[in-house]
Amino acid sequence: MKALRCNAFGPIQTLSVEDIDAPSPAAGEVLVDVHAASINFPDALMVQGLYQVKPELPFTPGAELAGVVSAVGEGVKHVKTGDRVVCSTGTGAFAEQAVADAKRVIPLPDGMDYDAGASFVLVYGTSLHALQTIGKLQAGENLLVLGAAGGVGIAAIEIAKAMGARVIAAASSEEKRELARQAGADETVDYTQPEWRREVERLTDGKGADVVYDAVGGPYAEPALRATAWRGRYLVVGFAAGDIPKLPLNLCLLKERAILGVFWGAAMAREPKQLMADLQQLAGWFKEGKVKPPVTERVTLDQAADAIERLASRKAMGKIVVLPRG
Repeated sequence: MKALRCNAFGPIQTLSVEDIDAPSPAAGEVLVDVHAASINFPDALMVQGLYQVKPELPFTPGAELAGVVSAVGEGVKHVKTGDRVVCSTGTGAFAEQAVADAKRVIPLPDGMDYDAGASFVLVYGTSLHALQTIGKLQAGENLLVLGAAGGVGIAAIEIAKAMGARVIAAASSEEKRELARQAGADETVDYTQPEWRREVERLTDGKGADVVYDAVGGPYAEPALRATAWRGRYLVVGFAAGDIPKLPLNLCLLKERAILGVFWGAAMAREPKQLMADLQQLAGWFKEGKVKPPVTERVTLDQAADAIERLASRKAMGKIVVLPRG
């Protein structure tokens, strides 16, 4: 079968499409014919050796996919050959076939196509975990979303609106801010402008954001923390800007703000029942039209490395889907 392979940690452009042996499902695993797989920021970090998790080389990147079950390993009961499913795999999705832990395989929700299914689990799972479990976002609160036009950013906007919150979306261009508005953002700010946090304060009547969802980090983190309200919750989701910020902790003390880490993958490995509950909740919202994966582009395996590069350099919006079968 064909797969995108990482043979050494390094530049994204060293990834190559190769013919490799198809995998086989072990006990508790599922083999899936991949119809679509989406690109996420951790994929770009992982192939460069910059992610918390370093797979054994060589490996096939790709953390989530949608497709049809081809075979099941011993002990798998909740899905069978021929079922349409979505999976969180960690690695292996950018290939014609992939194996997944059966605990991370669910039926493709009714009415959802493969492209949307491949763009659903990681970004929506992360954002629901961040806002509901960690941030305890409440109806009527103000949420500030950094990197609002990215996959997790759009998911955060839609989920927050489903939860009854008011959303302020921060992004670097008018095109990105318009995408955020289409996703449901109530207000937008340009966080490339000096003193942009003052605009957040103005939009919240001087109070600041009750919850901040930060998947960007870098130079945007400190202004965002300063724009957090009294006893507000600042969620550390990722570092798309590249640099891990060093925040002055007196900013927490002065307004009793809380800085909270969000690591969805690790949390769900520890709490698989919570993963399934979250995915069922999200599937319900999808059926109700409250969330819709923002697929903006589709690429082949041969085009995947370029697409990962664009995502890493923050030139992409929404979700890019890889179609391993053309």
